[in-house]
Amino acid sequence: MQLWVGLGNPGSKYAMNRHNIGFMALDHIASDHGFAPWRGKFQGAVSEGRLGSEKIVLLKPETFMNKSGQSVGEAMRFFKLTPEDVIVFHDEIDLAPGKLRVKDGGGHAGHNGLRSIHGHIGEAYRRIRMGVGHPGHKDAVPGYVLRDFPKADQGWLDDMMRGISDGAVALAEGDKGRFMNAVSLRTAPPRSSKTSSKSEAPAEKTAPQAEAAPDEAEQLSPLQRLIGKFR
Repeated sequence: MQLWVGLGNPGSKYAMNRHNIGFMALDHIASDHGFAPWRGKFQGAVSEGRLGSEKIVLLKPETFMNKSGQSVGEAMRFFKLTPEDVIVFHDEIDLAPGKLRVKDGGGHAGHNGLRSIHGHIGEAYRRIRMGVGHPGHKDAVPGYVLRDFPKADQGWLDDMMRGISDGAVALAEGDKGRFMNAVSLRTAPPRSSKTSSKSEAPAEKTAPQAEAAPDEAEQLSPLQRLIGKFR
Protein backbone atom coordinates (compact mmCIF):
# COMPACT_ATOMS: atom_id res chain seq x y z
CA MET A 1 0.00 0.00 0.00
CA GLN A 2 1.10 3.54 -0.74
CA LEU A 3 -0.06 6.92 0.56
CA TRP A 4 -0.13 9.71 -2.03
CA VAL A 5 -0.52 13.18 -0.58
CA GLY A 6 -1.51 16.30 -2.49
CA LEU A 7 -0.73 19.60 -0.79
CA GLY A 8 -3.05 22.59 -0.82
CA ASN A 9 -5.53 24.59 1.22
CA PRO A 10 -9.20 23.56 1.68
CA GLY A 11 -12.13 25.60 0.38
CA SER A 12 -13.25 27.07 -2.95
CA LYS A 13 -11.37 30.31 -2.20
CA TYR A 14 -8.07 28.50 -2.72
CA ALA A 15 -9.11 25.91 -5.30
CA MET A 16 -7.22 27.42 -8.26
CA ASN A 17 -4.24 28.81 -6.32
CA ARG A 18 -0.75 27.82 -7.41
CA HIS A 19 -0.31 26.41 -3.90
CA ASN A 20 -3.14 23.93 -4.62
CA ILE A 21 -1.58 22.18 -7.59
CA GLY A 22 -1.08 19.11 -5.39
CA PHE A 23 -4.83 18.86 -4.78
CA MET A 24 -5.41 19.23 -8.54
CA ALA A 25 -3.05 16.33 -9.35
CA LEU A 26 -4.81 13.95 -6.96
CA ASP A 27 -8.25 14.98 -8.25
CA HIS A 28 -7.19 14.06 -11.80
CA ILE A 29 -5.76 10.71 -10.73
CA ALA A 30 -8.88 9.82 -8.73
CA SER A 31 -11.20 10.79 -11.58
CA ASP A 32 -9.25 9.14 -14.41
CA HIS A 33 -8.54 5.87 -12.60
CA GLY A 34 -11.93 5.22 -11.02
CA PHE A 35 -11.05 5.76 -7.38
CA ALA A 36 -13.72 5.69 -4.66
CA PRO A 37 -15.58 8.93 -3.79
CA TRP A 38 -13.73 11.32 -1.49
CA ARG A 39 -14.58 11.02 2.20
CA GLY A 40 -13.45 12.82 5.33
CA LYS A 41 -10.74 11.08 7.35
CA PHE A 42 -7.33 11.79 8.92
CA GLN A 43 -8.10 15.55 9.10
CA GLY A 44 -8.42 15.52 5.33
CA ALA A 45 -10.18 14.05 2.30
CA VAL A 46 -9.39 10.45 1.34
CA SER A 47 -10.01 8.37 -1.78
CA GLU A 48 -8.85 4.77 -2.27
CA GLY A 49 -8.22 2.75 -5.39
CA ARG A 50 -5.72 0.70 -7.38
CA LEU A 51 -3.05 1.58 -9.89
CA GLY A 52 -1.93 -1.61 -11.54
CA SER A 53 -1.42 -4.11 -8.73
CA GLU A 54 -0.78 -1.42 -6.10
CA LYS A 55 -3.38 -0.23 -3.62
CA ILE A 56 -3.19 3.56 -3.32
CA VAL A 57 -4.68 5.87 -0.70
CA LEU A 58 -4.99 9.47 -1.89
CA LEU A 59 -4.97 12.12 0.84
CA LYS A 60 -5.69 15.85 0.64
CA PRO A 61 -4.94 17.33 4.09
CA GLU A 62 -7.54 19.87 5.18
CA THR A 63 -5.50 21.28 8.06
CA PHE A 64 -4.27 24.12 5.83
CA MET A 65 -0.80 23.97 4.32
CA ASN A 66 1.25 24.82 7.40
CA LYS A 67 -0.11 21.82 9.35
CA SER A 68 -0.20 19.23 6.57
CA GLY A 69 2.06 16.92 8.56
CA GLN A 70 -0.64 16.30 11.17
CA SER A 71 -2.90 14.70 8.57
CA VAL A 72 -0.10 12.75 6.88
CA GLY A 73 1.24 11.42 10.18
CA GLU A 74 -2.20 10.26 11.28
CA ALA A 75 -2.82 8.39 8.01
CA MET A 76 0.62 6.78 8.13
CA ARG A 77 0.11 5.49 11.65
CA PHE A 78 -3.34 4.11 10.81
CA PHE A 79 -2.10 2.12 7.79
CA LYS A 80 1.23 1.23 9.48
CA LEU A 81 3.24 2.75 6.63
CA THR A 82 6.81 4.06 6.52
CA PRO A 83 7.97 7.36 4.97
CA GLU A 84 9.21 5.38 1.96
CA ASP A 85 5.56 4.46 1.23
CA VAL A 86 4.59 8.14 0.93
CA ILE A 87 4.62 10.33 -2.20
CA VAL A 88 3.85 14.04 -1.85
CA PHE A 89 2.67 16.19 -4.80
CA HIS A 90 3.42 19.89 -4.30
CA ASP A 91 4.06 23.23 -5.99
CA GLU A 92 7.69 24.13 -6.67
CA ILE A 93 8.71 27.78 -7.22
CA ASP A 94 12.27 26.81 -8.13
CA LEU A 95 11.07 25.08 -11.31
CA ALA A 96 9.73 26.86 -14.38
CA PRO A 97 5.98 26.56 -15.03
CA GLY A 98 5.20 23.20 -16.59
CA LYS A 99 8.42 21.49 -15.47
CA LEU A 100 8.20 18.45 -13.21
CA ARG A 101 10.82 16.56 -11.20
CA VAL A 102 10.79 13.54 -8.89
CA LYS A 103 12.87 13.76 -5.73
CA ASP A 104 13.61 11.14 -3.08
CA GLY A 105 14.15 12.59 0.39
CA GLY A 106 16.10 15.75 1.12
CA GLY A 107 15.25 19.15 2.58
CA HIS A 108 12.01 21.10 2.42
CA ALA A 109 13.54 24.23 0.79
CA GLY A 110 11.30 26.49 2.86
CA HIS A 111 8.02 25.00 1.61
CA ASN A 112 5.65 25.22 4.59
CA GLY A 113 3.73 22.07 3.73
CA LEU A 114 6.91 20.01 3.40
CA ARG A 115 8.33 21.59 6.54
CA SER A 116 5.28 20.37 8.49
CA ILE A 117 5.54 16.86 7.00
CA HIS A 118 9.24 16.75 7.88
CA GLY A 119 8.33 17.52 11.48
CA HIS A 120 5.87 14.62 11.68
CA ILE A 121 7.37 11.81 9.57
CA GLY A 122 10.93 12.86 8.70
CA GLU A 123 12.34 13.50 5.24
CA ALA A 124 12.60 10.03 3.68
CA TYR A 125 9.54 10.35 1.45
CA ARG A 126 9.28 10.93 -2.29
CA ARG A 127 8.18 14.26 -3.74
CA ILE A 128 6.65 15.15 -7.10
CA ARG A 129 7.82 18.73 -7.59
CA MET A 130 5.52 20.60 -9.97
CA GLY A 131 6.94 23.86 -11.26
CA VAL A 132 4.86 27.02 -10.94
CA GLY A 133 7.65 29.56 -11.47
CA HIS A 134 9.14 32.19 -9.17
CA PRO A 135 7.82 35.75 -8.74
CA GLY A 136 11.37 37.09 -8.84
CA HIS A 137 11.75 38.18 -5.22
CA LYS A 138 11.63 36.17 -2.00
CA ASP A 139 9.23 38.60 -0.30
CA ALA A 140 6.70 38.15 -3.12
CA VAL A 141 6.49 34.36 -2.79
CA PRO A 142 3.61 34.09 -0.24
CA GLY A 143 1.28 36.28 -2.30
CA TYR A 144 2.37 34.63 -5.54
CA VAL A 145 1.57 31.04 -4.53
CA LEU A 146 -1.76 32.11 -2.99
CA ARG A 147 -2.97 33.63 -6.26
CA ASP A 148 -4.91 31.74 -8.91
CA PHE A 149 -3.22 30.41 -12.02
CA PRO A 150 -3.76 32.95 -14.83
CA LYS A 151 -5.66 31.84 -17.92
CA ALA A 152 -2.40 31.88 -19.88
CA ASP A 153 -1.14 28.98 -17.73
CA GLN A 154 -4.16 26.76 -18.32
CA GLY A 155 -2.65 24.99 -21.33
CA TRP A 156 0.52 23.69 -19.69
CA LEU A 157 -1.35 23.06 -16.42
CA ASP A 158 -3.87 20.76 -18.17
CA ASP A 159 -1.04 18.98 -20.00
CA MET A 160 0.84 18.38 -16.75
CA MET A 161 -2.23 17.02 -15.00
CA ARG A 162 -2.97 14.65 -17.90
CA GLY A 163 0.66 13.52 -17.97
CA ILE A 164 0.68 12.78 -14.24
CA SER A 165 -2.51 10.75 -14.62
CA ASP A 166 -1.09 8.92 -17.67
CA GLY A 167 2.02 7.95 -15.71
CA ALA A 168 0.32 7.16 -12.40
CA VAL A 169 0.57 3.38 -12.80
CA ALA A 170 4.29 3.61 -13.59
CA LEU A 171 4.82 5.82 -10.54
CA ALA A 172 2.97 3.32 -8.33
CA GLU A 173 5.22 0.56 -9.68
CA GLY A 174 8.32 2.57 -8.85
CA ASP A 175 9.28 3.21 -12.48
CA LYS A 176 10.41 6.84 -12.28
CA GLY A 177 11.66 6.93 -15.88
CA ARG A 178 8.40 5.72 -17.39
CA PHE A 179 6.43 8.15 -15.21
CA MET A 180 8.58 11.11 -16.31
CA ASN A 181 8.28 10.01 -19.94
CA ALA A 182 4.47 9.98 -19.69
CA VAL A 183 4.51 13.53 -18.37
CA SER A 184 6.95 14.67 -21.05
CA LEU A 185 4.79 13.24 -23.84
CA ARG A 186 2.05 15.62 -22.69
CA THR A 187 4.09 18.71 -21.80
CA ALA A 188 6.70 18.45 -24.57
CA PRO A 189 5.35 16.11 -27.27
CA PRO A 190 7.72 15.12 -30.10
CA ARG A 191 7.33 16.83 -33.45
CA SER A 192 5.09 15.01 -35.89
CA SER A 193 6.39 13.71 -39.23
CA LYS A 194 4.22 16.28 -41.00
CA THR A 195 6.03 19.10 -39.23
CA SER A 196 9.40 17.65 -40.19
CA SER A 197 8.50 17.25 -43.88
CA LYS A 198 7.30 20.83 -44.06
CA SER A 199 10.53 22.17 -42.61
CA GLU A 200 12.57 20.11 -45.08
CA ALA A 201 10.47 21.04 -48.12
CA PRO A 202 12.56 24.07 -49.24
CA ALA A 203 15.74 21.96 -49.35
CA GLU A 204 14.04 19.28 -51.43
CA LYS A 205 12.88 21.88 -53.93
CA THR A 206 16.29 23.55 -54.21
CA ALA A 207 18.23 20.38 -54.98
CA PRO A 208 16.26 19.33 -58.07
CA GLN A 209 16.52 22.86 -59.47
CA ALA A 210 20.31 22.73 -59.25
CA GLU A 211 20.48 19.29 -60.87
CA ALA A 212 18.10 20.32 -63.69
CA ALA A 213 20.40 23.08 -65.07
CA PRO A 214 21.11 22.08 -68.73
CA ASP A 215 24.67 21.57 -69.97
CA GLU A 216 25.82 24.48 -72.18
CA ALA A 217 27.22 22.08 -74.80
CA GLU A 218 23.75 20.60 -75.36
CA GLN A 219 22.47 24.04 -76.36
CA LEU A 220 24.95 24.28 -79.38
CA SER A 221 23.79 23.39 -82.90
CA PRO A 222 25.52 20.50 -84.75
CA LEU A 223 27.36 23.02 -86.99
CA GLN A 224 28.67 24.95 -83.96
CA ARG A 225 29.91 21.75 -82.36
CA LEU A 226 31.72 20.76 -85.64
CA ILE A 227 33.40 24.17 -85.86
CA GLY A 228 34.44 23.81 -82.25
CA LYS A 229 36.44 20.66 -83.04
CA PHE A 230 38.79 22.62 -85.35
CA ARG A 231 39.42 25.47 -82.92
